[in-house]
Amino acid sequence: MRIDVRVLAHAIVLAALTAAPLAAAEIPGTSAITTVTVFPRGAEITRTAQLKIAQGEHILIFKDLPAQALGASIRVEGRSTGRLEIGSVDTRKVQVPRLDPATSQSERRKLELAVEKLDDERAVVTAEVTAAETQKKFIEALIALPNRPPAAASSQGEKREEWGDMVTLIGTRLAETEKARLAAAIKVRDFDRRIDDLEKALSSLAPVEDERTEVRVNVAAAAGLEATVLIRYQVPSATWHSLYDARLMTGARNVAPGLTLIRRAAIQQRSGEDWRDVSLSLSTTRPSSGAAAPSLSSLTVDYMSEMPAPRPYASPAPVARSRDAAAPQVAREDAGATAEKAESREMAIEEQQATVEATPFQAVFSIPSKMTVLTTGEVKRTQIDDAKVEPAIVVRAVPRLQTQAYLYAKVTMPKATAYLPGQISLFRDGTYVGIGQLPLLSPGQEHEIGFGADDSVRVRYATIEDKRGETGLISSSQTDTRSFRTVVKNLHERAIAISVLDHMPVSKQQDIKVELTGKTPPTRRDVDDKRGILAWEATLQPDEERQIEFGYRISWPAGKRVIYGR
Repeated sequence: MRIDVRVLAHAIVLAALTAAPLAAAEIPGTSAITTVTVFPRGAEITRTAQLKIAQGEHILIFKDLPAQALGASIRVEGRSTGRLEIGSVDTRKVQVPRLDPATSQSERRKLELAVEKLDDERAVVTAEVTAAETQKKFIEALIALPNRPPAAASSQGEKREEWGDMVTLIGTRLAETEKARLAAAIKVRDFDRRIDDLEKALSSLAPVEDERTEVRVNVAAAAGLEATVLIRYQVPSATWHSLYDARLMTGARNVAPGLTLIRRAAIQQRSGEDWRDVSLSLSTTRPSSGAAAPSLSSLTVDYMSEMPAPRPYASPAPVARSRDAAAPQVAREDAGATAEKAESREMAIEEQQATVEATPFQAVFSIPSKMTVLTTGEVKRTQIDDAKVEPAIVVRAVPRLQTQAYLYAKVTMPKATAYLPGQISLFRDGTYVGIGQLPLLSPGQEHEIGFGADDSVRVRYATIEDKRGETGLISSSQTDTRSFRTVVKNLHERAIAISVLDHMPVSKQQDIKVELTGKTPPTRRDVDDKRGILAWEATLQPDEERQIEFGYRISWPAGKRVIYGR
């Protein structure tokens, strides 16, 4: 069989071309921020890109992520009209022009032409200034001629020049020349300013590069398709915290009190990119690298090693603490370090409220409208929700420190989501009374919110006994007896619950005895688990007055002195 050499050569070339791998085509992509989820620290950004991808292997290149994007957090996903597989996702830091190169070049050319035109016009006016200065020098030379020595009389008997009319004409011409020179100089100065402004604009268009994060996505398309690519990543320089309004209506004789608790969010970010018209959500999750509880090291106790006896002929060598002796201290330091680690008809204007998705571990508040948060760190505030609760009104006084009663609203937090710590603005009967701090509160937890001084409750306080003495015949002891009186009167139109707080000494020695005295025993002792804190609680009707008398007696062995401390 004869083989055609030309056919064989074509077959070999075709086989080689088929076997050779084709280089993946690079497809630059442009993405835009569509959704943002802000955490108390950090944020997750989602960018969306629309692409047309031909059949084969390609590399999608995105250079519009900020330099702050955390490489380990970058994820790529999406949907397409055909089969599209994502291979590897690579990231790196790159320098990109701040302005579009084509736009920058076009603007530079316009400015350069404008500068060139002004330079030409300035040259013409500068020539006018030079000509005017030349004429001025010539005219000044003519004016100086009469002051020159007279020339010798000629043989023909020429007469001396008459300068009267000539001087008048020269003076007029000199004024006109000076006026023209000044006008031209003013034009030159104006041209200089305009040229300087254009040159500054030119310098602002100089190539300036910003550091960005480049994402390279290797994909393979089974056929030509259209794809919507989502790029998710996290940035650290973003935050939100809670702000609250507490609006208390104290009620009247036949009107029960009410309280509206409004929750807002204050959002800030310095991620290096503006979030413009994005769908914004707020999450209570706190992403952290410390996802597990800290580990405790063993704590031991042992006898300290004996110190060696000093040598009489030399200074004693410094004694090093043994490893076992130092163990308790080291363990205490470790425990301390672990502990350290360990906000006509008219309708009222209403604020929009977020929708909430609550789970056992987090709550996500979705803001209903598009929002813009700039990367300047400017605070953006928005309302999340509000809740109406029925408060229990109580008036509290600490007359030993201040004869002023204070109004409190005791509330049970709504059973929806946790309330994060934050500043709370206080309003009582529509009047702003101050600010406070709301701690972290769980759903259903009880909490008291103070609303400032209550002038409708009068408080008086007096010391009715304060004396020291000795008791006993054989073994005498020292005594200290003190008694106090508190008078509280309710001037409200309705009954009010009151709580009066005081304290008595707490003994730190067995032979120092403290005895509670007085006609009015306290309702509660050791309030809030604080030893010696006493409380008298009652409900006062309108115009009712209540008197509280209490005291204490302290005794200790004679010959010793006692001191009161905190």
